[in-house]
Amino acid sequence: MAEKKKRLPVGVENFEQIIKDNFYYVDKTGLISELLLSGRMVNLFTRPRRFGKTLNMSMLEHFFSLEGDHSIFDGLEITKDTKLCEEYMGKYPVIFVSLKGINAAAYKDAFEFAVQIIKRVAGNFQFLLESESLSDYDKSEYRELLDSGMSEAVFCGGLKTLSALLEKHCGEKVILLIDEYDVPLSKAFENGYYDQMVFLIRNLLEQALKTNNSLKFAVMTGCMRISKESIFTGLNNFTTFTITDVDFDEYFGFTDQEVRDLSAYYECTDKYQNIKEWYDGYHFGNVDVYCPWDVVSYLRSLRANKEAVPQNYWVNTSGNAEVKEFIRQSKNATTKHEIERLMAGEIITKTIRPELTYKDMYSSIENIWSVLFTAGYLTHAGQVDAGSYKLRIPNAEIHNIFVMQIKEHFDESILKDGGILSKFCDALLDGNMKYVEEIFDSYLKKTIRIRDTFVKKALKENFYHGILVGILGVKEGWQVSSNKETGEGYGDILIETEDGKTGIIIEMKYADDGNLSGACETALRQIEEKQYDEIFRENGVNRILKYGIACYKKRCRVMLAENR
Repeated sequence: MAEKKKRLPVGVENFEQIIKDNFYYVDKTGLISELLLSGRMVNLFTRPRRFGKTLNMSMLEHFFSLEGDHSIFDGLEITKDTKLCEEYMGKYPVIFVSLKGINAAAYKDAFEFAVQIIKRVAGNFQFLLESESLSDYDKSEYRELLDSGMSEAVFCGGLKTLSALLEKHCGEKVILLIDEYDVPLSKAFENGYYDQMVFLIRNLLEQALKTNNSLKFAVMTGCMRISKESIFTGLNNFTTFTITDVDFDEYFGFTDQEVRDLSAYYECTDKYQNIKEWYDGYHFGNVDVYCPWDVVSYLRSLRANKEAVPQNYWVNTSGNAEVKEFIRQSKNATTKHEIERLMAGEIITKTIRPELTYKDMYSSIENIWSVLFTAGYLTHAGQVDAGSYKLRIPNAEIHNIFVMQIKEHFDESILKDGGILSKFCDALLDGNMKYVEEIFDSYLKKTIRIRDTFVKKALKENFYHGILVGILGVKEGWQVSSNKETGEGYGDILIETEDGKTGIIIEMKYADDGNLSGACETALRQIEEKQYDEIFRENGVNRILKYGIACYKKRCRVMLAENR
């Protein structure tokens, strides 16, 4: 009987659940000893989304907490350090609060969400109501934290108050874990109440981290390193560990060996190169890492279907607003050329601002470079000087995100040029191949071209194919089909006019060698050999135009078959 494999923890962020419910766990418990050895009072880890931040916080909570079953750590790396475990495991009250749920269209609603979060966190310690170590006044303060109608003042002091009460009851200082600290700020910026939220979160953190005498140490996580002047004013005991820092570099994301072990365990070693090409490439500190979310998502797909192909799993966890805004602001030729170089797998050097406010993020194209780097859309291939890094796109998945956003931006720009594009369609119908070529060529020069080591020839053809389909979409009444079965194959683009009297066949080619005319001739031969006109002839369409269109970089050639 085949061995029953552990389940893959897609979306499971509770450490205890992963261990007890037989999920595969990539051991990151070495983070605990390194954290204790560093001796830092307040630690902020910034990493892109889906790199295991919340799971690591849950792991810390279960290790240090007085409550719970500590046998879940049996056999893990941390238990080899018996002295450390004897001194720290299960010895502290732990407050674990996630701010990711503070997401609302208006500040009033956001504050109510924030209150509910503090209320739920406080509700985990109801034994304080029976504590003989607390006075009646202490207990009345605790009851205020259970009240949905708490004021902003009570909210901002909530974590500090709870810390003091727990220290009184337990006789030990408190470990404070704050996950996704920057989510409320991001949502507030999107919805227009940023200044109010900055004031609220600043006061919460200041009291919890700066003036909290009951604090043993604190750990925070987030995607962005928000400017200290904006949110961490006066916090002198504060250390940030970003994706450029060597400290803790291997604990967020999967290392290559960890991915090899996963692939072997699930008998998918033949897919290792796919996993590496699509989901590896991030460089944190001195370590190359894979995105954990993508790896486990793809392995789960492979468990169900051995022939499953890699997908853009990461893209579905965000609206990719950073890339959208970047493409939107990339109007000058220099930036467009830099993007094209990145898409080609090349490296560019940029100055990175490690600290920004959300108001600064999109204020200039230079700031957006920093945002893309911090958010994981770019990674570094080495540091040039104190503030400059060599940047590149990490992998095929992120490359595809850029392609999607470039195409989406192009489609949006097409809507503004309806008049000229209508003339393009008329020229196509009239067989005016020179005018078709002129207009299509002008649009290729406007867009950001795709020429890279990530993309094979067929996918390059798909990109140009997509641009042309977008242009054709302006012609109401035309029936435009892509990759439709006809004759002995699938025609790239088949068009039937509104009156049903004319059919247009377009076969796209990418001229890798720059021979546009040769590629057009190949396309026209394919139309004839594969009999792509069969579908029109069967429907009684007698006028059929056959176009071969070839693209190379930002140039194109259009040819029309002589026999119409």
